[in-house]
Amino acid sequence: MWSLILALVAIVLATYYYYRKSYNCFEERGIPHQKGMPFLGNIWKAILQRITFADGVLELYNYNRDAKYIGFFDMATPVIMVRDIELLKSISVKNFEHFVNHRTIQTGDDDPLFNSNLFGLKDEKWRDVRTMLSPAFTSSKMKAMFLLMRECAQQYGKTLANVPEDKRILELKDAFTKYTNDVIATCAFGINVDSMNDPNNKFYLYGKEATRFGSNAVLKFFILRACPWLAKWLGIRLIRKEITDFFEEVVASTIKARDEKGIVRPDMIQLMMESRGKLGPGKELSILDMTAQAFVFFFGGFESTSTLMCFAAYEVGVNPSIQKKLQEEIDQVLEDCNGEVTYDAINEMKYLDAVINEALRMYPVIVAVDRTCSKPFELPPALPGGKPVLVKKDEIVWIPIYGIHYDPDHYEEPQKFNPDRFVNDSKKILNSGIFWSFGMGPRMCIGNRFALLEAKVLLFHVFANCNLKPCSKTTIPMVLSKQGFQMGAKGGFWFEVEPRKKEQPVLVNSVSSNGVAC
Repeated sequence: MWSLILALVAIVLATYYYYRKSYNCFEERGIPHQKGMPFLGNIWKAILQRITFADGVLELYNYNRDAKYIGFFDMATPVIMVRDIELLKSISVKNFEHFVNHRTIQTGDDDPLFNSNLFGLKDEKWRDVRTMLSPAFTSSKMKAMFLLMRECAQQYGKTLANVPEDKRILELKDAFTKYTNDVIATCAFGINVDSMNDPNNKFYLYGKEATRFGSNAVLKFFILRACPWLAKWLGIRLIRKEITDFFEEVVASTIKARDEKGIVRPDMIQLMMESRGKLGPGKELSILDMTAQAFVFFFGGFESTSTLMCFAAYEVGVNPSIQKKLQEEIDQVLEDCNGEVTYDAINEMKYLDAVINEALRMYPVIVAVDRTCSKPFELPPALPGGKPVLVKKDEIVWIPIYGIHYDPDHYEEPQKFNPDRFVNDSKKILNSGIFWSFGMGPRMCIGNRFALLEAKVLLFHVFANCNLKPCSKTTIPMVLSKQGFQMGAKGGFWFEVEPRKKEQPVLVNSVSSNGVAC
């Protein structure tokens, strides 16, 4: 008992000393900054669940809007949050070599799935693994994975349409997460699971536990980041050993079976298998390394993509005119393709694409992302008449994704869900530097094409077969959850799922009359 009390006192004193020492760093360098609460800094409201992390980012973003960047404290760590779009593009693309890495958490060797994956890797190790995995997301690989996605999505669309009348009020997150679980299982790990009919399979249960950052996980995260030595002393892990062992065994047994039987599949495991003997001394991937890479793909696809689909479906469900317009586009594609959508046809659907992009804008799964300064970089003055600021090695820079997406200078009526803003020229917005849901530059999300395709395929089949109608449990307007880091809805995504009366065409492959390949 006394040892724990002494440890806590030591933490408080060390944090206070560090905070006092760091506090003047913004004042001395002429950086506009907010004064934070001791120990918890400027994100204390979000940590204590007074507001969402998204609103915490927005509050910081709107502080001194004339400044290109401001300073704040992430707990006791000073951070420079950049608002200026051109400066952000410079940091992420033109001068990327100065900001190669993310800030990592010192989880130690006991949490290999978390600290050995692509997101957490640094410098040359990150470059090697990124280069190796990139071919998993080429157009040819996406076309092969599309067939696997479509099979899963067709099943889910039909299952939702055939729910008994007395059970049609559903929470969508559960169903959509099962779909993403099954897609990731087959596309990343090369195994088949059916979570709709077997919701207690370990792949789904362990995946759900490992990827959801609720209150307990957030507390662990902050302890690991602020006091890694205490986390090690207390034996804190973000991912339970049983889960790590399970996924490692899945990868090991998959590789063994493929080696013995000569099995080849268009998935991530195959790419990593083919890298054996080619990466050079000291760069070869162990089974645990392969598991970590497959797991980060699982982490992004499982929770993040299902959340995207939920928010997109929510906005379609509460906006009848949007739902009607989307279903008209879906029906036209089915008619042109004689009943079965193809890879090319779904990628040419402008309105479905616009709905998903607008959902990504309003509900980015990651509300802010950081970069660690790899070598000194000079920022222009934060305000007119000020002095340039040198960002030193190991200092942290923040990209406030949620703030940028809700800035009325960038988006007219940012609080309004309006897919039309992406219909006519979506690339103009996506390439302008004001859309950050997948990041930008070399550190841009490697699986963004996969995530978009996965979401499009499911939403296509859901709205081809069903209407979503608000019910007594539907929260209107949307209220975001204050629990955890991830974007979520307070109370969940509840709707009445009603089967559409429209008869779907017979499933036949062909080429459409308007020239779209089907």
